[in-house]
Amino acid sequence: MIFLGLVGIYDPPRPESKAAIQRCFGAGIEVHMLTGDHPTTASAIAKEIGILPLLWSPELENEGKFNSQLVMTAAQFDALSDAEVDNLSELPKVIARCIPDTKVKMIDALHRRNKYVAMTGDGVNDSPSLKKADVGIAMGLGGSDVAKQASDIVLSDDNFATIVNAIAEGRRIFSNIQKFILHLLSGNSGEIVTLIIGLSFIDSDGISVNPMSPLQILFLNMITSSPPAMGLGVERASSDIMRYPPRSKGGLFTWEVIIDMIYYGIVLGGLSLANFVIVVYAIGNGNLGQNCNSSPFGQECAPNDPTCDPIALEIACHQIYRARGTTFATITYILLIHAYNCRSLRDPIWTMKLYDNKILFWSVFGGLLTAIPTFYIPELNSKVFKQLGIGYEWGLIVGAVIIFEIFVEVYKFMKRRYLKPLEIVEGEGLKRQYSLNEYP
Repeated sequence: MIFLGLVGIYDPPRPESKAAIQRCFGAGIEVHMLTGDHPTTASAIAKEIGILPLLWSPELENEGKFNSQLVMTAAQFDALSDAEVDNLSELPKVIARCIPDTKVKMIDALHRRNKYVAMTGDGVNDSPSLKKADVGIAMGLGGSDVAKQASDIVLSDDNFATIVNAIAEGRRIFSNIQKFILHLLSGNSGEIVTLIIGLSFIDSDGISVNPMSPLQILFLNMITSSPPAMGLGVERASSDIMRYPPRSKGGLFTWEVIIDMIYYGIVLGGLSLANFVIVVYAIGNGNLGQNCNSSPFGQECAPNDPTCDPIALEIACHQIYRARGTTFATITYILLIHAYNCRSLRDPIWTMKLYDNKILFWSVFGGLLTAIPTFYIPELNSKVFKQLGIGYEWGLIVGAVIIFEIFVEVYKFMKRRYLKPLEIVEGEGLKRQYSLNEYP
């Protein structure tokens, strides 16, 4: 027998795998590799794609240079009780020589740490773990039929980077739904504040004078709010979308979003009511008239009624109609500008580009123009929208928009300063430290 040479077979990971792994760690997503390979092979691949630090070695790990054992065999991991596994400061990043039960045990350990688990696999022996995971992902090209049937998602290109891209897209959709809801509900909250407090304006007949007419409310909800909200629904993903930590299972309505809606609604409603009061009481004579909810001329005087002054009634109802138009315009233009505030929960409005979301831009621009005819077209303004054309009131409206923006920016500044950052802090947690190939 003559020795001719030695042949080694190398099955390299995909070139994009390392970048995808780094994106995961940057987004607070832990990546564990459970494989049937030999520990040496598994750790070498894990180091190459960034799951393990480049300086990792069995010798350093045995010397206690790391806070936890990052590489184990299935026999070592399976020998640990659940309590011992839970006491580990960090679950192993790589488990070699795996069997199906080992993968299921790892998923159970992650669940006990309140983690949301996605599992990838292609073989028949991966089926139990694919079924056990919150999201089972089977390989579409090289996966077995059993694995595909047990999974929730079938990956058509067998590429880990596709999973990461899907996570980024999911985060974009989630974020856009939050923006959509925040804009609509903060606007609705402002209308509720205006209408409920507006019940306190009582005319001489003991009837509440409405700060807004029913058609104005319908216009605000259908024409003013809806198009910008739909524009927010198609926002592009922000550049830092994969630097946010995973979201909790609480859903869309986090405490921050709920408080935002209440705060913006109170400020919006307060400013619109303030303009109504200024027009009626500060500039006007404070007379709320009679029957000003239905007619700009008020109640018709009965014949030979010396107590009824038709001119005074007309003046009173005209100022009510102008105040109602001012309130309507205040909410309209604040809501349109507010759409740009809702593009970010914390970033100031001047950091956002005006035209990068064309749907949002044109919906806001169209809304600014669409409201104007409702004030100045005869009969449409008085009989349909129950308002009259406004003049000096535009100054009040512009002032309200500016004051609203000041309130918003001060509020966002306080959130940026005192709340926990939305982005993952550099070096936060052992997992991200290792993902950056640092070692203690």
